[in-house]
Amino acid sequence: MKKNKMKSQNIPENKYIGDEAFTKLLNHYNCPTPLYLVKMKFAGAICSPNLELRPTDVISSFWEPGREPRLETKDEADLFFKFFMGLWDDVFEQVKANKIILEKVKWNGREELTNLCYRRFNEVELGYVEGFWGGKEDLKISAYLAEIIDSLSELSSVYSVLAKKLDKSENMSEIAKTLEHTDKMVNRAIGFIIENSVLPRMESLKRVVH
Repeated sequence: MKKNKMKSQNIPENKYIGDEAFTKLLNHYNCPTPLYLVKMKFAGAICSPNLELRPTDVISSFWEPGREPRLETKDEADLFFKFFMGLWDDVFEQVKANKIILEKVKWNGREELTNLCYRRFNEVELGYVEGFWGGKEDLKISAYLAEIIDSLSELSSVYSVLAKKLDKSENMSEIAKTLEHTDKMVNRAIGFIIENSVLPRMESLKRVVH
């Protein structure tokens, strides 16, 4: 993928285009990563202590290697990155306000609850945690931070276990309660990371795309 020099805060009208329009953008470029996962991976990347991590690196990861969209002209590339950076900046403001939480999703019946469990696994492990590491799992971080990130991975595995229990027709109401409790624990963990590790160094997180 083409790497543009760009500093998002230098683009005057770099506003998020909204969920509906952004979903259409992802579909247009045959992106296999759903919007909810894009948002959580951005959140993890913004919280990452890896300051070498660039937004374009994260954007590229939304496609399989070698399947990134071909941006035919400079105008197309500029618009493409402007739209993505609009979402990046939107998520950045949510991190700054410590408002990153799992989106509430309505479900009806066993199949939809099962899908929600799998979605939660994706949001936490493939989204926030993977975005946090940014492809650099030997990242040196404090012991308490490593422990919290590990706890998020453990919580993500709970969602997988719940999905398997639903497949075995176990009690749906109990599983729903456990899922809701797990959501709260995830939200608290992410909030703790932001409050104690991210907000104290917020100004250093304005990233330049090379």
